[in-house]
Amino acid sequence: MNGMNGMNASHDTILLVGHGSREESGNVEIREFVAQWRARQPRWRIEVCFIEFAPPSLHDGLIAAAQGARRVLVLPLILNAAGHVKMEIPEAIEHARAHCPGTEFLYGPHLTACDPILAILKRRLRRAMNALDMPDPTTTGVILLGRGSSDRAANGDMAKMARWLQEAGDHELVDLAFTGITFPRLERVVQRQALIGMRQIVVLPYYLYTGTLMQRIHRQVEHLRAQYPQIRFAASTHFGFEDEIFALLEQRVADLQAGTPDSRLPCDGCSYREIAHDLGHGHSHEHTHAPAVIPVHPVETQPA
Repeated sequence: MNGMNGMNASHDTILLVGHGSREESGNVEIREFVAQWRARQPRWRIEVCFIEFAPPSLHDGLIAAAQGARRVLVLPLILNAAGHVKMEIPEAIEHARAHCPGTEFLYGPHLTACDPILAILKRRLRRAMNALDMPDPTTTGVILLGRGSSDRAANGDMAKMARWLQEAGDHELVDLAFTGITFPRLERVVQRQALIGMRQIVVLPYYLYTGTLMQRIHRQVEHLRAQYPQIRFAASTHFGFEDEIFALLEQRVADLQAGTPDSRLPCDGCSYREIAHDLGHGHSHEHTHAPAVIPVHPVETQPA
């Protein structure tokens, strides 16, 4: 989608929202990704902000993106739609609408479970298999390892990707594990695969960028190698920023600009999110800027 028409840099700003990491290398990766995307799309005004752990903050990023812009296209650089995507980012957008009434804010979907993400997983699985002594899928278990969420839809997206990955190849065993919040955990899944006779295990992290959790995963795999010397382990890295990620985001931009149905995230302005927040199920990482009362701006989407 290089050189896509329709983006007027003086009118539209793309704001990429990363989660942010305690490990600065993860934040650096996202900034490097933005630099690469600007090189791919030199006519676009592309900015970045972070939900936590790194500047600029979500609030500051939204306000800055609105300066001189007719529209701000907000794109979460996040794989699964949990609390950040469904509550915090829409809430921050409402604050920004109140601060910048002359600017339209459009909120695109997260990256989600889809064929381009599957293509990345298949490629990483092939590379991991090639690194093994016996690249035999019938004796090699696969574990898709994600962060885990209290949101069942986010966990369900990962389960979908695990199933798709199994159907796309010859592995009889593609399991799901999580690093926190929900279950099963990596150690338990490895235990199960060892009990049924897997001689090799590939761990595929379902993460976009590096950070403290990726470092923890690699330490876990080292411990598992020592615990199960009879099993050969191969661990992939985080996704990094493959061409599929750029293409997905560029499609999000095109859909938002064209007003394509379902191109806007349903949780932007939905009543469910507002009720959940009133009941204390949402939280914001902004502590200083938000006004006490924010009017609700309905959007043309179905409620979440």
